[in-house]
Amino acid sequence: MDLSELSGPTPAGRQRPASSVMPEPATERWHRLLTQIGEEIAAPLSRALERVHSLIATGQIDRRSLRSLRDELERARRVGMCSQQIVRFASGRVRQSAERLHLTQTLQSVLAHRSRETQSHGLEIRQVLKPVEVIVDPALLFSLLNTLLDWWALTHAQGSIELRLDTKPWPVQARLLCRFHHTPPDEAGSNGFAATLAPQDGPGLDDVSWCLVQQAAATMGLELDRDDGEVATAVTLLFPRTVADELPGLSVVEEDTGFAASSANSRPLAGSHVLVVASRREVRVQVREAIRHMGLVVDFVSSVDEAAAFCREGLPHAIIIESILRGERFNQLREDLTREAPDLVFIEIVEEGDMFEVSGFGHASIARVGRGAILASLPSALVFELAKTM
Repeated sequence: MDLSELSGPTPAGRQRPASSVMPEPATERWHRLLTQIGEEIAAPLSRALERVHSLIATGQIDRRSLRSLRDELERARRVGMCSQQIVRFASGRVRQSAERLHLTQTLQSVLAHRSRETQSHGLEIRQVLKPVEVIVDPALLFSLLNTLLDWWALTHAQGSIELRLDTKPWPVQARLLCRFHHTPPDEAGSNGFAATLAPQDGPGLDDVSWCLVQQAAATMGLELDRDDGEVATAVTLLFPRTVADELPGLSVVEEDTGFAASSANSRPLAGSHVLVVASRREVRVQVREAIRHMGLVVDFVSSVDEAAAFCREGLPHAIIIESILRGERFNQLREDLTREAPDLVFIEIVEEGDMFEVSGFGHASIARVGRGAILASLPSALVFELAKTM
């Protein structure tokens, strides 16, 4: 894949141009995408700036406005992260490691990990999931499922979401179907999932997150389809490399073992969310510098209490903590979080030394990186620990 193959958004509910129509030049697709990225970043930042001006003028901000300010900044940051990943996928630099994965368990793990966020948005996810195994790159699958969740659950879905996972009989393909209302159900009338296209202002469902979903699916060789009705949307994702060894008359898809487990360093972790708990500025600077090229979403807090408050809104994929803050309060928080998300990664920055010690090694209950080895070893520690959960 090269940049000319960038998948541009398709207007909701409409078919792509017929083959007789000249395809849109790559430069125009990039121009349109860059314009859209600028608009989606500028809009929330403009609202955030208005709140900042109000704060400067009055010297006060209520809790609701503060929450809105944070949400607006987070939305702008998410658009920026999506744009970075789109470029990475479209550039063709992503190395894939094909492995046999249990798609059902992976999907359930992602949903469980993000349950606090979906609940805070008042969403109910109805699941009908049959056991299915596929051959895919673990990190790309993890990224795609999280991006889909960002798009449907945290941006567009209203009320409930229906998730179905089954297998098409021929050709044998795992099929993930998601249906949700993009208009509040009380405005849907008796139409339910109507089939009539409603006119939209701006990108609507065709936002930058959706463009990232398209690009990730294309990179993985998956078939993606979206059907928009007047009040609801249905998204179907087909996995052509589906394990079918339990079905009569069919053989298992050949698994590519070209990458060993030790090649985890080549797997992209872009989009994974890391929370750094560090009270000292110099430690935060070291951590930021060490992982700034990994495409991670990184948040910083200065105390365990702030970390606990942050996690009440939604769980990260990994927590990095400096050793001077690792006391009984943190141990209790870690126990509470791992009860809810057993795969949550913890890495401790110890004060002395230049070592990297994986979790479970010796008497270490969490991974440990010496402060002298942050630049050299922290990226590898994150890749190694996060790869174990994928």
